[in-house]
Amino acid sequence: MTTDPVFRLYQLPGWGSAIPEAQLAFYGLGYELIETGNVTDPASSVAAIREVNPLGQLPVLDLPDGTRMTETAAMTLHLADLAGSEALVPGPKAPERADFLRWLIFIVANIYPCFTFAEVPTRYVSDAEAGDYRERVTEREKHLWRVLGEAAAARGGPWVLGQRFSALDIYVAVMANWRPGPSWFGEYEPGLLAIAQATAARPELAPVFARNFPAGAPGAAP
Repeated sequence: MTTDPVFRLYQLPGWGSAIPEAQLAFYGLGYELIETGNVTDPASSVAAIREVNPLGQLPVLDLPDGTRMTETAAMTLHLADLAGSEALVPGPKAPERADFLRWLIFIVANIYPCFTFAEVPTRYVSDAEAGDYRERVTEREKHLWRVLGEAAAARGGPWVLGQRFSALDIYVAVMANWRPGPSWFGEYEPGLLAIAQATAARPELAPVFARNFPAGAPGAAP
């Protein structure tokens, strides 16, 4: 694989862009990082990000042919195809394929939006409602993590899919740094925390996690 910077990842350390960054590093695909402003700052940074993504969200990935991608699940599937590898995404005939797709969509459609909605709640509700709204969203998020944690535990570990490492483990490793935070995972979902720690410690991924979460991985929630 080339190490030339042929992919361009618009990112912010510690945010969701760490997910495709880890996958690019895992596959040995050359990439360059373009740091953007904080996506929670509507005054300046979001306007700049909207120049590459109308939703004002990260990550954004420019492919070598100039195609621009958003949505981490789409990136996950496409990068596996480009790399010609089933190491992170089980292939169509793999027995784990259906479960992988199920939980990939579960994470991005259910858990991930909780961060978007609760990060700046006044985008969606009034100032007076913001505190209660964030608390309710966080409680919903905890429930969703428990659902995933129970499914992973039923497979016997050490990864979300059981004996097979996958991109799902990268998602868990990145998102365990966010609300409700590593302390909550340690108390209520230690199995998922163990997956996060083991993933962040993998030699091919450790530099990415050290860059995104310099206090340690999992580290403090952004």
